[in-house]
Amino acid sequence: MKYISLLILISTYLLAETVHSSVSTYYENLTFKNSKQKEDAFVYGIGADVHYSGSKYKVAFEHSKANTKQPPLKKDLVTDKLFMRYAYEFSDAFEVNLNYINILNDNIAITDEGKAYGLGVSYHLNKKVTFNFTQFYSSYEDFSVNQSDFNLDFKAKISGIKIKLSSLTKYISLDEENKNSFTKNAQKDYLASALKLHAHYNTYHLGLGAYMGKRVFAIMQDGFKIQHHAMEFDRTYAIGAGKNISNFVVRLQYVYQRAIEIPTKNKDVKVSNVRILINYKI
Repeated sequence: MKYISLLILISTYLLAETVHSSVSTYYENLTFKNSKQKEDAFVYGIGADVHYSGSKYKVAFEHSKANTKQPPLKKDLVTDKLFMRYAYEFSDAFEVNLNYINILNDNIAITDEGKAYGLGVSYHLNKKVTFNFTQFYSSYEDFSVNQSDFNLDFKAKISGIKIKLSSLTKYISLDEENKNSFTKNAQKDYLASALKLHAHYNTYHLGLGAYMGKRVFAIMQDGFKIQHHAMEFDRTYAIGAGKNISNFVVRLQYVYQRAIEIPTKNKDVKVSNVRILINYKI
C-alpha cells in the first residue's frame, strides 16, 4: 500500500501543476492453456500521465496474482511492479526519454527485486513521421538483459479517420552471470518485430497488432510492461476497440500469445488476455 500511496501523492501534485494530464486504470484477466505452472491470473494497474511545458511524466503501479499448479509450484504467484518514464522535448523535432522499472515483489521467481533502466531518443522528421530508439538494461540477481528497440511511427488522416501505423524491432541479448533455471535453456540472442495500427474516427478507436519472431524477458509497451518470467514468446496478436465518453476513454482489448516455458521446455503454452482500460483526461 505504501507504493500506491506514494504514487497517488506524486500524481496529485503533478496534476495540480500541469495543463495537460490524465489518470488511468486497467484490469486484465489471463488464462493459460497447456502451462505446467499457471492456471489463470488477474492484473490491476493505476497510473498518471502528465505533460508540463517540455516535460512528460508517466508513472504506473501494477499488482497481479496468478493461480498456480501445485505441484510443481508451492504457492500462488503475487507480483508488484513500479513503472516510470520521463521525457523532455528539446525542440519540435528532438526528444529524450528515460525509463525505470522496479519489480517490487515476486514471491516465486528469481527475478524478484529486479530493476530495468532505459534511455532513448526520438526524432520527429515532420508531423507524420517519428523515429525512436531506446536502449534498455534489465538487472536480476543471476543474469542481465540488454534490449534495443527501434520504433517508426507514421501518421495520416484519410476521410476524417486519423491513422497511426507503427513498426517495432526488438533485439534482446542475455548475459548469464550465474547458472540458473531461468536462462539455462534460453538462446543468447533474440530478434522480434511488430506491426501496429491505430485508427481514430470521431469518438471511436480501433487497434490491431502482431508480433513476429521470438523474445524472452522483454520490456514491452514503451517500458510499461516487463516479461520477467522464463517464457519464450513467438506469437502475439492483439485487437482492441475504444470510445471517448466525455473526458473518459474506455478501451477493451484482447491479446493472444504463444510461448515455451523455458525451464521445462514445455511448448505450445497459450495465453489469452482480456483487458479493459479507463483513462480520464483532466
